[in-house]
Amino acid sequence: MKTASPSLVIFDCDGVLIDSEISAGRVLSAALQRIGLPWGEDVCHAKFRGRAFADCLVDIEGELGSPVPNGWTDSLRTAMYDAAGEGLKAMPYARDAVAALAEGGKALCVASSSNPPYLARVLASTNLLPFFDPNVFSAKMVACGKPAPDLFLFAAERMGHAPSECVVVEDSVPGIRAARAAGMRVIGYANDDYSSVMTLEKEGAEVIHDLRDIARILPL
Repeated sequence: MKTASPSLVIFDCDGVLIDSEISAGRVLSAALQRIGLPWGEDVCHAKFRGRAFADCLVDIEGELGSPVPNGWTDSLRTAMYDAAGEGLKAMPYARDAVAALAEGGKALCVASSSNPPYLARVLASTNLLPFFDPNVFSAKMVACGKPAPDLFLFAAERMGHAPSECVVVEDSVPGIRAARAAGMRVIGYANDDYSSVMTLEKEGAEVIHDLRDIARILPL
């Protein structure tokens, strides 16, 4: 749904603000192979990108036919957290984009499937946290993660904006579906080899390849 002048820009984190999706896919693939699921990084991106971990775990255990081994989830979270501290960078022009939006009077927040400690770490380490703090929302805060609309509706309510006043910036199909279900305009950021422009457009997103284009296509 398009609006003449959206007042709130809601950003996904991984793959939109932070260059983390590739490393996350690599870490998850290695962890799955250790428990007998030979899923490569491409499969991990197709199955799990943009989704809350609790929902991913349901699919993983369904494929295994049993719960994951004791300690596996904690080990995976530790590996993901460690990867977040090993040279992760902001996506190209992320700071330029959010600064331009803030200067143009847009309210900003983050709504991500990742957990709060991870979000705090990656946003702080890339110097993006000051643009959003304390308005960083996690799927841990709602009943259902993406592709359900709960997280985006929660973020909009907390920020004091109607869904029709919001635009979401997403890189995943679940995220785009969540934004659309929430009645929000959505911009799809195609940024790596696992991003399909055709797929993002089919889901109803306006596709960009450069985050600076957000400020160019939104009235400031």
